[in-house]
Amino acid sequence: MASTPMNTLWIRRFRPAPNPGPASPEATTLVCFPHAGGLATSFYALSQTLSERLDVVAVQYPGRQDRHREPAIEDLRELADQTFTALTEALGTERPLALFGHSMGACVAFEVARRLEEQAGVGRTTLFVSGHRAPSLPRTENLHLQGDDALLRDIRALSGTAPHALDDEDIVGLFLSSLRADYRAIGTYRAPEDAVLGCPVVALTGDTDPKTTVEEAQAWRDHTTGPFTLKVFSGGHFFASDHTEAVADLVSQHLATHVHAQQQ
Repeated sequence: MASTPMNTLWIRRFRPAPNPGPASPEATTLVCFPHAGGLATSFYALSQTLSERLDVVAVQYPGRQDRHREPAIEDLRELADQTFTALTEALGTERPLALFGHSMGACVAFEVARRLEEQAGVGRTTLFVSGHRAPSLPRTENLHLQGDDALLRDIRALSGTAPHALDDEDIVGLFLSSLRADYRAIGTYRAPEDAVLGCPVVALTGDTDPKTTVEEAQAWRDHTTGPFTLKVFSGGHFFASDHTEAVADLVSQHLATHVHAQQQ
């Protein structure tokens, strides 16, 4: 599962990028943003599935795996600032970018998309937001202020982590501090009232996700003046793990349509 060359501390590529024509959807780089406590490798399966169609990279936040000696970032806007800087340095701003964020990663991707539009003048962006309510619907969650048991109960309830890992004190010790930092980052995040993008936004959600209702996912519509699409899948918070092929098809088809529309 080693990444191919072009690695930075922040950006990981698991498969060689396709060699597309400049006007094809394959010319787009899909940048994936993990959930709270998540790793860049959580997007390995999606990267494999899309490897013949898109260039896929994933963000590795500080405080985990080979970055475990770095302090995790407890402020989501600071995390977005640093990711934006690393992303533009690694990939530049000429190539079209699509951002795919799951759970907390949806909000990080949203903030990075805002910076791409406002600071880098990047207009060819598409945002895919998965498993998180719209930023205009903040919810008071203080899990980061509670004990370790509360955090682990929440993780267990979402069924996104192997139960045996959560029963292993050594494994838990490796990710608990970064998990708490991520929970603080998303729990204290509030988007500005005027946080609206101009790019297409595609919201994905599971129909039984305890963290996000279909109506809360639909509210992402208020955060773009561009086209908006909502896709509901069967499943809970980590529905995408059961629908990798369908999610990959949705992403590639949407980007193909978006690229075609830009050429008109």
